[in-house]
Amino acid sequence: MSAADERHQPLDAHALDRLFRAARTYPAWTDRPVSDDQLRALYELFKWGPTTMNTVPARVLFVKSAEQKARLVECVTPGNVEKTKTAPVTAIIGYDVEFYEHLPVLAPHKADARDTYAARTDNEKTALRNGSLQGGYLILAARALGLDIGPMAGFDHAKVDAAFWAGTPVKTNFLCNIGYGDASKLRARAPRLSFDEACRII
Repeated sequence: MSAADERHQPLDAHALDRLFRAARTYPAWTDRPVSDDQLRALYELFKWGPTTMNTVPARVLFVKSAEQKARLVECVTPGNVEKTKTAPVTAIIGYDVEFYEHLPVLAPHKADARDTYAARTDNEKTALRNGSLQGGYLILAARALGLDIGPMAGFDHAKVDAAFWAGTPVKTNFLCNIGYGDASKLRARAPRLSFDEACRII
């Protein structure tokens, strides 16, 4: 089989189960640690996902230390406190509204990319959209590397921004716990909409 033919073969059932069908959002965690090397490997994988003109606006803080976890816990809603405390890592996934400053390196194929975006008034929308895509890539990359995830939206954005991104052009998008989930704490899986309920072919 040629490389081109292999590229168009679907992943096997085990890979699809790990990424999607059997994957879950974990609310509780074992005490198995996640290493710095694993987090670096995670970034080296998810950074390749596509974004508009290679803007790659996501910025990630991997919160591991007890001191920084305590700061973060002060920012989350009561229902997310224990999840955040016990997860080996909580990723603060942000987006850089001045992403265009990196475009001379990231988009060398378009010489005026930096100036074009710097003059626009909707850069936060662009950063949020593409940063959200990158957050999704992070989730899939973590699963591909054998990690479990627990994305969360229950937190005070202003508090997280002030505590972790002060003095930068980065704003918080969402949080994502990363580690090895405690499967005994999972509830029954919720259903999804059928194709006909969610999609149309036109």
